[in-house]
Amino acid sequence: MPKLKQEGYTLIEVLIAITVLAFGLMAVATMQVTAIKTNAIASGMSQGLTLAQAKVEELMNLPYSALDDTDFDGTAGLNHTVEGDDSDKDPLETHGRYTIYWNVAVDEPVTNSKTIRVIVTWPERGREKRIALDFVKTNLS
Repeated sequence: MPKLKQEGYTLIEVLIAITVLAFGLMAVATMQVTAIKTNAIASGMSQGLTLAQAKVEELMNLPYSALDDTDFDGTAGLNHTVEGDDSDKDPLETHGRYTIYWNVAVDEPVTNSKTIRVIVTWPERGREKRIALDFVKTNLS
């Protein structure tokens, strides 16, 4: 009786293929989770930066004389570091989870100029994130 030719995969080959596929899918899933977290952080930074830019534009469009020497939160001043703690201060403006502070320093860095600092803070994964923008407005008249 002639021998029948048997073709196909053995059980061990199928198990090895499934194992290799499972490791590949786990790597892709991990990469997706990391990408989602990174996108969320980038979105928060974009929103914070947009709010800061809007406040800077609002303040820069005011007449030079309307900008007083102010420091609304006590720590946003030009002589303070951005890493300072604002948690015990009353915010000047809030937009959802974002808090906006600003400071105007007269005759900084030179006479007849005012430096505007806008700081936006927000919580991100249990930590406080910050964006600070500095602009100089001059009195050209």
